[in-house]
Amino acid sequence: MKIAVSGKGGVGKTFIAGTLAWLFAQDGHQVIAIDADSSPNLALTLGLTPDEAERIQPIAENTELIRLKTGTDYPGVYNLTFTVDDIIEKYALPTPAGAHLLVMGSVASMGSGCTCQANALVRALLRHLVVKRDEEVIIDLEAGVEHLGRGTADRVDIMLIVSDANEKSLRTAKRIAELSAGAGPKSVYLVGNMIEDAGQEERLARFAGSHGLALLGCVPFDRGVRDAGIEGKTVFFGADGGALRSVRALREKIINAANEAREEIP
Repeated sequence: MKIAVSGKGGVGKTFIAGTLAWLFAQDGHQVIAIDADSSPNLALTLGLTPDEAERIQPIAENTELIRLKTGTDYPGVYNLTFTVDDIIEKYALPTPAGAHLLVMGSVASMGSGCTCQANALVRALLRHLVVKRDEEVIIDLEAGVEHLGRGTADRVDIMLIVSDANEKSLRTAKRIAELSAGAGPKSVYLVGNMIEDAGQEERLARFAGSHGLALLGCVPFDRGVRDAGIEGKTVFFGADGGALRSVRALREKIINAANEAREEIP
C-alpha cells in the first residue's frame, strides 16, 4: 500500500505519517517511510536521535549521487534513464520504529545553479517506490500544495489530508483536495488531528461534507505527543495515549478501504 500524507505546516502530518509507518512495521510489514518535506523531521518521529537525524544527507543534496545517476559528457545535458534500486538499498536507513527511512529533501533554487538533475532523480526515485516496489510506502509530503504541482504523490493508493480545526488549515486542505481531484491518488481522505472537543470534530465533519470529502477519523490532542515533540523524541515506545489509539483505528480503516477497492476490481 502506498500512502501520502499532506496538509498545512504544523497540523501534525509527520506524526500521522510516522505513526502509520510504525504500525505497519509492528505488524510485520516491510515499510519504507519517505520524508519529502523541505524541512525533514520524520527521522525524529521514527526514533532516531537529533544527532543521528542531523547526519542524514537528503537525496536532493547528494551532489555526487546526482552526478553519477544523471551526468553525461555533454554540458547542460543530463540523463533521464537510470536505475534507482541501488539507491534504496544503500540509503534507506533502519530506524528504531522498524521502518526504513529515505530522506528526499528539497532542491534549493537560489544560488544553486541548475536543479534539473536533482529534480529528475527525486521524481524517478519516488515513482519507482510507489509503482515498482512491494513494500508499504508512507510519504510525508512537503507542507502546503506545491508538491502536487511536482507530481510527488502521483499514483499513490491513498492521500490523507491532515488538518486541525483552524480555518487556515482547512483552507489548505480544501486546496489540496481540489488539486488532487481526478489526478494522482486513487482515494483522498480528510483526517482531523489535535482535535480538542466535540465541537472541533463537528467542524471537521461539516467541512468534509461540504467539500465532498470523506472524513476518515479524528485524532485527539495528546499532551504526550506535544511533549515528545518538544523534546525531539518519539512517542511509540512504552506509551499508548489517545492519539496512538486513534491512528491505530485510522490504519484499520485504511486497510479495510483498500481491501474493498481490490474487491471492486473485476
